[in-house]
Amino acid sequence: MSKKGKVLVAMSGGIDSSVTALLLHEEGYEVIGVTMKTWDYASSGGSSKTTGCCSLDDINDARILAVEYGFHHMIIDIREEFGDYIIDNFVGEYMAGRTPNPCVLCNTHIKWDALLRRADQLGCKFIATGHYANVRQENGRYVVSKGLDENKDQSYVLWGLTQKALARTIFPLGKYTKSAIRQMALDRGHEELAKKSESYEICFVPDNDYRGFIKRKVDGLEEKVKGGDFIDLQGNILGKHEGYPFYTIGQRKGLGIAVGDPLYVLKINASNNTVLLGNKEDLNRKTMKVKNPNLHKYDRLPEGTEILTKIRYKDAGAMAEVKYLADDELEVDFFAEVQGIAPGQSAVFYEGNDLLGGGFISE
Repeated sequence: MSKKGKVLVAMSGGIDSSVTALLLHEEGYEVIGVTMKTWDYASSGGSSKTTGCCSLDDINDARILAVEYGFHHMIIDIREEFGDYIIDNFVGEYMAGRTPNPCVLCNTHIKWDALLRRADQLGCKFIATGHYANVRQENGRYVVSKGLDENKDQSYVLWGLTQKALARTIFPLGKYTKSAIRQMALDRGHEELAKKSESYEICFVPDNDYRGFIKRKVDGLEEKVKGGDFIDLQGNILGKHEGYPFYTIGQRKGLGIAVGDPLYVLKINASNNTVLLGNKEDLNRKTMKVKNPNLHKYDRLPEGTEILTKIRYKDAGAMAEVKYLADDELEVDFFAEVQGIAPGQSAVFYEGNDLLGGGFISE
């Protein structure tokens, strides 16, 4: 019987999740490793390249590590629910003229749900992942805060997690830097693990070609959307585009038109297949709306106070005032203009290092 009870550890085969399992094993937990197979690369239609998630090599690496240290390892096939929810949403958002955030949705609706269900079946009190973040209990609520390593902090993608999920979650890597984690792997004799490259792509788009992915998922898409208009702020037609789903807010390269100053995508209109272009300054905005907020530190955001708001993963954030338009809709008013607000992306709120919560940008 372990000293600290049983913990189910999500193991992708990469360095972060592997060291997570080793640290908990050394701390006295009874570790059960689980690898979630989310996507079948052989049927993706893209290149043969894989990322640090779901490939056979990575699954084997996770299994071999578990065998070496004497803890159980299993594979959960969640391809069906992953495809039904994450892939369909990903394609649907682009088809609606928005830019999706699949990692947030996957954490919220797929991975944590799958982990908790399997943890219950196996009698595991806790689940653990290799995210660079921290979680603590304060004033009766579970609060996520930034990881120690500012360059690796992953709190942004965790805003959708429920209080029930956070109550059972452990983030062992939150108090370490990435370099310290690599050293831990080396110290334990895992040189190949320490050398593993990191993946920054969407796991089911391993070649990073989301346009090709959407084309393969939607029959006849190019014929349906090709030939729409690029327009400017005055409504003038600037040229023809390849199809509105193939562009994102703030995009400059690959537009295929040249009219002097560089042009950027300002807005995507799916209903009439137009893409609005303008100068870089035209991307600046001070207001946005956010739908379906999920909160951690408080059950309601404090109105009338300054809140640091991030509009993308690597965004430093900007101060804003947040007010409720309805229980499921917020208006965010920035004190200074921000650039590249993209509907479909996450707006995430912070108080110091603490994650307050987040929601999806609607407009």
